[in-house]
Amino acid sequence: MSLLSTVADFLKPAPPPDPSLRKALDRVAEMVDPMLKAAPGFEKHLSGPVQYALGYCDGLVAALPGPIDINRKAFANDPLVHALFATADDIDQMLGRSQAVRDFLAEPCSWENDYFYAMFAARRQQKKQLGMAQQGDVIRNDVPQLVLFFSGQTLIEPSCQLETTLHGLRCKALESLLHTFHAHVKALRDEREGLRADVSVERAHLTVLRGTTGGHALEVGTRHLAELDAKLRHTAESLMPEHLVHALADYLGAPEQALHLTPVSITVDRQGIVSDNSVADINAHTLNFPELTARDRRLHLAMLARISRDEALEAVEMVRDQQHRFMLI
Repeated sequence: MSLLSTVADFLKPAPPPDPSLRKALDRVAEMVDPMLKAAPGFEKHLSGPVQYALGYCDGLVAALPGPIDINRKAFANDPLVHALFATADDIDQMLGRSQAVRDFLAEPCSWENDYFYAMFAARRQQKKQLGMAQQGDVIRNDVPQLVLFFSGQTLIEPSCQLETTLHGLRCKALESLLHTFHAHVKALRDEREGLRADVSVERAHLTVLRGTTGGHALEVGTRHLAELDAKLRHTAESLMPEHLVHALADYLGAPEQALHLTPVSITVDRQGIVSDNSVADINAHTLNFPELTARDRRLHLAMLARISRDEALEAVEMVRDQQHRFMLI
């Protein structure tokens, strides 16, 4: 290859991003700060990190176990589903009260299949209690026990097509990353406003000191004002579009810190009592599931679920009837 052609290739403009990446870049600017697009090299600096984040979100969603059936039969036969709900009736309550399920069932597309898919999420909880336990051939009372249970059961991105649910979850994963960074930007803006107020107060205070005593107090106040000014300049610079673009590129290049799955393995009996793995118990089952850490930093069990449309419709009608009766009373 000649030197001339090498230079020509070097000077050739970069090809435009593919449509999916272009859409993701637009979403980044929309959710973080529309002014990012005004930064020099917006696409150049962010295309790679956004592409990496998209791939990471794809892998995260692909790692979700399931789909598992969630219904009364599964509650009786599947140890994991049995652990997720206190009673079988709680499955109906979750379905009937879910706004996502109600909205989905109101759409004509919900009749495309007898089942629909969604991501099931719940928070793992544990409590200590005193209960009965068999130790050898002896039944003892007031034995310290640890009980596993779950709260906040919810369904996300319901759809008759599994791939549609997976696509929606991939989009939500990217949005979760962007929400986290947007919260960081908002914190910087709040800090900037607070520093501006502090600088204004300190300047007013120095004006008073110059007209009165001065001396050591004036020297201390002047030094404090200089420190506040320096912090304000640093914070204001970090909020400039070009600085935000570089910070966002670093953040999206390492999304694992903000969004990840952690495998959990825990052995419980049918009452949810956590068992000591060193003690054989024919009534105990080892539950394996991932927990998702997202922008609120709380852990949520996460997996794919399959739900009967007819059972969901019955649950929605049951809960609606319960609410109506409550209103009448």
